[in-house]
Amino acid sequence: MNRIIPLILAVALFMEQMDSTVIATALPTIAADLGVSPITLKLALTSYMVALAMFIPLSGWMSDKFGAKKIFRLAICVFIVGSILCAISDSLLQFVMSRFMQGMGGAMMTPVGRLVLLRTTKRSELVSAMALLTIPALVGPLTGPPIGGFITTYFSWHWIFIINVPIGIAGVILTGIYLPHVPPVETPRMDWFGFLLTSVAASGVVFGLSVIGLPALPPVVGITATFAGFAACILYYFHAKRHPFPVLNLTIFNDRAFRASTTGGTMFRIATGAIPFLMPLMLQLGFGLNPFQSGLITFAGAIGALTVKFLARRVFAMTGFRTALIFAGILGAASTAVNGFFTPDTPHIVIIGALLAAGLFRSLFFTGANALGYSEITDQQASQATSMASFLQQVSLALGVAFAAFILEMSSTFSGSQLALADFHLAFFIVAAVSVFAVIPILKLDPMTGADVSGHRRGVRVGQVEPTPGAGE
Repeated sequence: MNRIIPLILAVALFMEQMDSTVIATALPTIAADLGVSPITLKLALTSYMVALAMFIPLSGWMSDKFGAKKIFRLAICVFIVGSILCAISDSLLQFVMSRFMQGMGGAMMTPVGRLVLLRTTKRSELVSAMALLTIPALVGPLTGPPIGGFITTYFSWHWIFIINVPIGIAGVILTGIYLPHVPPVETPRMDWFGFLLTSVAASGVVFGLSVIGLPALPPVVGITATFAGFAACILYYFHAKRHPFPVLNLTIFNDRAFRASTTGGTMFRIATGAIPFLMPLMLQLGFGLNPFQSGLITFAGAIGALTVKFLARRVFAMTGFRTALIFAGILGAASTAVNGFFTPDTPHIVIIGALLAAGLFRSLFFTGANALGYSEITDQQASQATSMASFLQQVSLALGVAFAAFILEMSSTFSGSQLALADFHLAFFIVAAVSVFAVIPILKLDPMTGADVSGHRRGVRVGQVEPTPGAGE
């Protein structure tokens, strides 16, 4: 396996992950500078994710039609421009629109990069390649909170977006030198009506949940947008059944491994999307910490996530995807609920330890779910699978932010007071309860599902290394 390919592709993931964690840490400071509440600024987070969800369905078609390498480099350039515009924003509207432009670039980077990896990697090496792809991406969350907190506390939040510029330029140069040419393939006509429906579905549901509790807008706006999003989902279902080449092919769910991976992953990612939004706010607004102190604590989760990447292949080989994902899902939900017990008097080392364990369990679940989802996918289905998986991933992350903000808004409204620590505790408990449902589709899988990718063999016990053929002869 050529290790340089997944590492170069990971530059895109690094920018995205660094960007999201930096913004989450700086959210209260940016909100104060723009003259809005921290909860209102969730629109900057959700607008980015909505843009990802809207334009991801185009990624597979564009990479097939124009070539994956060309689209990948173009996407990085768009992301760089969006980052510069974020840095010079001086109003909520300008900031939200700039974040949307970043999302347009990000919508192409990750799925197209993953598609290149799938088409240049053997199935037997997929777990290792996926792990390499995500290691530099995890460095973003690892360094994002402390770096973002340091810059926000001691300099200006505007500079946190400039970090993306040199990283992006390096990505464009290295892609041109090392990334193999993935030639365009014959593509069907683009399903523009389906693209419109999926865009309305993603933006309607997320936007509706995001604004339903905002004082600036009447509740009917959020309710109407949410119902419009769900209506578009239903219309797209019937449209996709009739269209010969829908923008998101629903027949990919006929694959049992992909279906379990995406449905379980969607539920789990709702909690994952909520935590980077809730934790910095709780530490800064509830505990009184500054952004730098908050960042030093929250980056512990990324250390746990990074650690599991070196253990994932062996864990899945010993237990299989099903067993590992069930335990990781349950423990990940439990570790999310633990956040609801933290108070300003809780020792920081205890919080760091809990976040580190939570990052480990969540990373183990996502590493396994990602590899499981592609374990039985053919090369012909790769483009469809990457587009669908990426679409659902971003929608679920955006729903996590919107859902968490909605809980905070409703809790503080019913209590009749300003945002308090109890509101954050309630939000953590609810999102943890939602994420535990992720194990239900995994429970329905056969223990040997995805064995060709995980390397698991029936009869090999946990902790036992399967003998190598010919060893000892």
